[in-house]
Amino acid sequence: MASFDTNSDLLTVENLQTYFFTDAGVVRAVDGVSFRIAPGETLGVVGESGCGKTVTALSILRLVPDPPGRIVGGRVAFEGTELLALDPERMRKMRGSAIAMIFQEPMTSLNPVFTVGDQIAEGVRLHQGLSRRAAWEKAVEMLRLVQMPDPERRVREYPHQLSGGMRQRVMIAMALSCGPRLLIADEPTTALDVTIQAQILELLVRLKEEMGMAVMLITHDLGVIADTAQRVVVMYAGRVVEEASVRDLFANPRHPYTQGLLDSIPSLEKGAGGRERLKAIPGLVPSLLDLPPGCRFSDRCHLAVPECRAAEPELRQVGAHHRARCIFA
Repeated sequence: MASFDTNSDLLTVENLQTYFFTDAGVVRAVDGVSFRIAPGETLGVVGESGCGKTVTALSILRLVPDPPGRIVGGRVAFEGTELLALDPERMRKMRGSAIAMIFQEPMTSLNPVFTVGDQIAEGVRLHQGLSRRAAWEKAVEMLRLVQMPDPERRVREYPHQLSGGMRQRVMIAMALSCGPRLLIADEPTTALDVTIQAQILELLVRLKEEMGMAVMLITHDLGVIADTAQRVVVMYAGRVVEEASVRDLFANPRHPYTQGLLDSIPSLEKGAGGRERLKAIPGLVPSLLDLPPGCRFSDRCHLAVPECRAAEPELRQVGAHHRARCIFA
């Protein structure tokens, strides 16, 4: 296990385990995840759907639905404060003020019966104790900050009256309204077209620099990671399989799964006229109810040998700031 300096790290996650107890069995959605985020940096968390990225984020904020989910082990420290040990009231105060989250789908996160202004103002009043009028003015100011067209009018509209890109800007405005020191962005551009995706990512990068906050960016898109993050954690089947700086990861991926993800990125340089078929990772992600013995990627790995199936490799240091969970790393 890596040792982290909780005095210099903004967020420290060590051996986090979050399981879901179902009639079919125990789903080990997050199974011994460790990483850190320094003040002001952007950490990308990447992996296929179902690898545990979102559950990790919900665990940090203690938003895992119980039942059936439960954090069964590990520690999460934010600025030295153990989040898993906080009473519910102190944890509520932490959410939205010190740590904020942008959820994947705005239409399921925004309340359809309240205006967007009311929803932004509610968080400001709760965490900063502003009057109703001052909170409303802050809502308009936040919409202007996220470059919402005509914020004085939009603040009085309901979520269904806004486009997908506008709703995502509202989510960002809500998340940043209390000046968090850590923003968790869970697939913030998934449901948007390419042009709007670029605008939202550019907005997040600009606001991060202006506000001096750290960002945990969850995505399945390595292209997004390349453009926005300084470090990246690669997850597979509830585990961290590789962690490195973005530069090191793209230049020298050490885990076969990461290599497969990079090989599957479309490129104009691949083959004559860019017509080479994309390389796909064979097979399927294993069921978290019935994980294979040894390395969880072994059934899909072209390098697998009997030793890979005998015991799961440790996440070990393979470079100055590079870790990988593979015997060949």
